[in-house]
Amino acid sequence: MSATEHAPTASEYISHHLGHLSTSHIPQEGLWDMSILNIDTLIWSITCGVIGSLLLYMAGRRATSGVPGRFQSAIEMLVEMVDNQAKSIVHGDTTFIAPMALSVFVWVALMNSLDFLPVDLFSQWIFPVLGISSEIHHRVVPTADLNGTLGISIGVFALMIYYGLKIKGAGFFKELFVAPFGPMLFPANLLLNLVEYAAKTFSLGMRLFGNMFAGELLFLLIALLGSTATLFGGIGHLVAGSIWAIFHILIVFLQAFIFMMLTLVYMGQAHEGH
Repeated sequence: MSATEHAPTASEYISHHLGHLSTSHIPQEGLWDMSILNIDTLIWSITCGVIGSLLLYMAGRRATSGVPGRFQSAIEMLVEMVDNQAKSIVHGDTTFIAPMALSVFVWVALMNSLDFLPVDLFSQWIFPVLGISSEIHHRVVPTADLNGTLGISIGVFALMIYYGLKIKGAGFFKELFVAPFGPMLFPANLLLNLVEYAAKTFSLGMRLFGNMFAGELLFLLIALLGSTATLFGGIGHLVAGSIWAIFHILIVFLQAFIFMMLTLVYMGQAHEGH
């Protein structure tokens, strides 16, 4: 928004920053409606995935048997932590599950960390330099988008089904109808198990989304506090922003750890029978 235009109200400011760069403006034809495709979520989630993969790849290529450097030490501590958690939770082969859990943790942590970027970085600084209208919506944090977190949780759901079939074979379908009340109550068993799988999937994505969305919204409210012309508003913005940013560091990595641990728990349950 140019200086000659009126300043947005608080509700307009928040609504603008919570909007997505989507394909809703593109005419939709045919059977597939892609109007809810959030381009910014796709761009930043893929970017974080590539960066996380490169970091782990570089750590593997630069690993030495001598005294490790800081980067190698940090990666080794992370790998050892995830591997120990995987072995204690999943009673089976973890040659794929442990690296998968490590990838999930690094990926989610990087996506969460994008919340530390200034809320007006693109709309007020980068877009004007590139000649792009500041009115364009753009949200940076993929985990503050329900589509992004549910997408990851659906991937975890697919792995639950895969390992359930791989470990139990036909016993997987038997459990759906027999456990936990016995074969006589197979309709109730099937309904209960389907609800359980659905609850695991949605709760996994909703938990991460809720925490990151709340954190993003609070950053926006703090930014509004700094937009006031009073001395109190400026000082309050600086103090509140610093305190919340420091506290948010814990939230960013804690939510990534919780997501990874729940993924391991679900993989462990896929290996076990009722």
